Amino acid sequence: MTIPDLTGKTAIVTGANGGIGQSTARALASAGAHVVLAVRNPEKGKAANVPGEVRELDLASLDSVRAFAGGWDGPIDLLINNAGISSPELARTADGFEADLGVNHLGHFALTNLLLPHLTGRVVTVSSQAERMGRLDFEDLNWERRPFQRSRAYNDSKLANLLFTAELQRRLTAAGSAVRANAAHPGLVKTNIYDDSGSVWSLAVRLLGQDSDHGALPVLYAAVADLPGNSFAGPKHLAHMRGAPQLIDRSATARDEALGRRLWDVSEQLTGVRSPLAA
Repeated sequence: MTIPDLTGKTAIVTGANGGIGQSTARALASAGAHVVLAVRNPEKGKAANVPGEVRELDLASLDSVRAFAGGWDGPIDLLINNAGISSPELARTADGFEADLGVNHLGHFALTNLLLPHLTGRVVTVSSQAERMGRLDFEDLNWERRPFQRSRAYNDSKLANLLFTAELQRRLTAAGSAVRANAAHPGLVKTNIYDDSGSVWSLAVRLLGQDSDHGALPVLYAAVADLPGNSFAGPKHLAHMRGAPQLIDRSATARDEALGRRLWDVSEQLTGVRSPLAA
C-alpha cells in the first residue's frame, strides 16, 4: 500500500522494537514521520535500527505509563497501540492486573486517555479476530477465582481492544473532535508471541503465517487511509489471515455499545485514569 508523505508528523508506536511494531515504525519513518519508539527496554529499542526517537514505556506499570505521558510535549498525529503479549501462565502486572488484560488493554487505555490532550490525528489499536472467542467476565476480570486459561485471557484482551476503540470513537464524536479511533487485525504473523503457544498452533503459524512487514499493512491502512472512525482493518485473504488490507467485520459482542461503556467505566476505576472525554 502507498503511505502518504508524513513529513512533519509525529507518530508514537508502542512495542516498536520488534515484530509488527518495528515494521510499522519503519514504514512510518520511511514516509517522513518523526517516530517515537515507546518500548519497555530502551536498549532493544535502539537495536531495532528504526530512524526516530526511543522512549521508555512499560505498559505493565501504570507509573511508567504516567511518566511517559507526563513527559510528553507537543502534538501527536498518530498513536499506534501495538504492544501485546500472550502469557503462557497466569502473570500479573506491577499493579496486580492479569498480564494480558493489563498490557494489551488497560495500559493502552491509560496511555491513550493521558495523551488525548496532545492527539490531533488518529489512534490505532492492534486487536485480533481472536476477539470473536472473547467473553469478558466482569466478576473476575483479573482471574482471581477462575482457573487461568491462556487462550481465553488473550481473546478477552483483544475483545477489550475493539470495545475500547468503539467507545473511544463514540466519545470523540460526541465531543466534536476530529481525532479518529480505528483498530487493526494483522492476520497470522510469524512473531515471537506464538513461540510457546503449543505445537499445533506454532506449526500453523510456520506454514501459513506472513512476515511482520505484511502483518503491519492493516495497521498502516487503519492509520493513514481515508477511513471513518471505528474502522477495523485486516488482511483480505485466507479468512483474513493473509494479504492486502481491507475493512473487515467484527463480532456482535464487539459491537455491543452497552458492553463498551461498561468496560470503559471499569477501566477508569481499575487504572485510576479519568478520561477527558465525557460519557
